[in-house]
Amino acid sequence: MKIQLKNANSLEHYVATNDAGHQIELSGDGSAVGPMQAVLMAVAGCSTIDVVAILKKMKQPLESIEVDADGGRREEIPRTYTSIHLHYKLTGALDETKVARAIELSLGKYCSVSKMLEKSAEITSSYEINQST
Repeated sequence: MKIQLKNANSLEHYVATNDAGHQIELSGDGSAVGPMQAVLMAVAGCSTIDVVAILKKMKQPLESIEVDADGGRREEIPRTYTSIHLHYKLTGALDETKVARAIELSLGKYCSVSKMLEKSAEITSSYEINQST
């Protein structure tokens, strides 16, 4: 896996590009996503991809999903994450036991990003299910 990062508009604004040409913008000055925000986005994205796949295998009728990620960081440098909380908002006629299991499997076994981050941060989760009408 490779990416290329280069400065864009300034020496504090960057574009990262993967092998397929997909890009994200990063900055250290607030003009784009900050690198530590990108880490939260990565864990939320990784886990959500897993949860959707697991619920699909469980034949659960998921209609939509959102994740709010909240990270607590050390005060001293390096300002690594010490805690991360992921709150999943799912919509569909879903079995609550299966939703809980899908999240548990993702964070505990399948999500590479959360498995990497759990070495330095406590990762917790919660969820809510909005039944479709």
